Amino acid sequence: MQIKAKIIKGKYLDSIKLMLISRELRSLIGVLEAVAIVATSENREILKASNMLVDEINSASENDIAIVIKADSEKSALEAINKAEELINQPSANNYNQSPIPHTYTLEKAIAALGKADLCLISVTGKYAAAEAEKALEKGLHILLFSDNVSLEDELTLKQKALNKGLLMMGPDCGTAILNGVSLAFANNVPRGKIGIVAASGTGLQEISSTIANLGGGISQAFGTGGRDGKKEIGGIMLTACLTYLLEDEETEVIIVTGKPPAEEVREKLWKLISLTSKPVIVNFLLPMQIPEQPNLFYTCSLAETALVACQKAGMEIKNKNLSDDFPLPPLRGPYLRGLYSGGTLCREAIQVYFDNFGREPFNNVTDQDSFQLTDGWQTKEDSIIDLGSDEFTVGRPHPMIDYSLRLQKLAQEAENTKVGIILMDVVLGFGAHPDPAAELVPAIKKLPADLIVVCHLLGTDSDPQNRQKQKKELQQVGAYIFTSHHSACEFVCKCLQVYRRAKC
Repeated sequence: MQIKAKIIKGKYLDSIKLMLISRELRSLIGVLEAVAIVATSENREILKASNMLVDEINSASENDIAIVIKADSEKSALEAINKAEELINQPSANNYNQSPIPHTYTLEKAIAALGKADLCLISVTGKYAAAEAEKALEKGLHILLFSDNVSLEDELTLKQKALNKGLLMMGPDCGTAILNGVSLAFANNVPRGKIGIVAASGTGLQEISSTIANLGGGISQAFGTGGRDGKKEIGGIMLTACLTYLLEDEETEVIIVTGKPPAEEVREKLWKLISLTSKPVIVNFLLPMQIPEQPNLFYTCSLAETALVACQKAGMEIKNKNLSDDFPLPPLRGPYLRGLYSGGTLCREAIQVYFDNFGREPFNNVTDQDSFQLTDGWQTKEDSIIDLGSDEFTVGRPHPMIDYSLRLQKLAQEAENTKVGIILMDVVLGFGAHPDPAAELVPAIKKLPADLIVVCHLLGTDSDPQNRQKQKKELQQVGAYIFTSHHSACEFVCKCLQVYRRAKC
């Protein structure tokens, strides 16, 4: 095995372009792994974790592009390096002069070119994101702040400023919103309707809105707030502001509020607001919890159930209320589970379903309980469920819903452990997600041992750009168990583990 690297100076490509180049390099004959990334300190840590940090990288500046190739021979490695240089230096296929959308390079020029723009989606490295959001607020723009790794102090300052100006500040780490029928970031293709959503979670919003669409319903507005909005330090600023909007919105007849469990004082604010309306409000904070006795307040414990109850309260006639998928339980080769998630809310729901079945959490990288905390997401043990979209994995690289490379590395790594009997993954579709997840996963699943069970939750709608039915068919053809309800997928995995362990007792 050979590892070769090269530094490209004086050239800039965005992370998505570099991701696509990396993917093309990995498809070359003889290439075992390939990475083309900006040589930031964060990306060097990622290379180190995957045993691809070589001496040649040490001389690179944080503005250089680093190419690292792991191949079966020196010849294959050098050919891949040459191919990488060719791809990096080739002109872009986009013809900007013929594009109906003007391409600009500053916020001011973008505002001038678009004229009536009133929302800014920000996706830059975390250390620059707050400053860009500050500028956008000064220009009177609503904000969807996709970037993560923004401090709590900056988040609070930005949200207070936005509230004072009557503006939305969705985020940081806000991956999804649907405003006036326009899907933003990772959102799915869903119809307009009379159900409104306020979500301090990205994939939670996606799972609920997609399920509503698949049941025949639609969305009036769906606001993402960023996962930390419910924290005591932020005070639920956007949760309460967006809920207030939906309470007053004539096009919204049913409201959903979801996210990680907010701080007690934030919950009290939400309960008080809900008490002021007669609209049905369905709440899901992922954990069982006591709620006030209010005739219009309904608490649900799964994302799928949340969508179903909302559709029922909206007066829809649901012909098939069974959202679960049904498969015979397969035998496992080993006793342990690995959950490899790109969606944080789905990861937390998986942890909760596991807890409901086994009375304790699996080992994971998102818990507050020290006894089950994985300090290094690369070092899993026993039953482990990890969020590959958490900050430790996303610094300096695209989100795992876009870039599957980290997950494919983890998949191969976990498959080598014969004690791992079953792997659980989410496959998230939507406008901003990977254009063809099956194209990445199918070759990887084919390489796995035949006795390793792979379970995928497919989140999306048939109208999504990736085509849910196409994705389902291709993944099923290589032996993956495909579920369209996340809760059902988690229950299935837990039953498989229980059957295996009873048989071994």
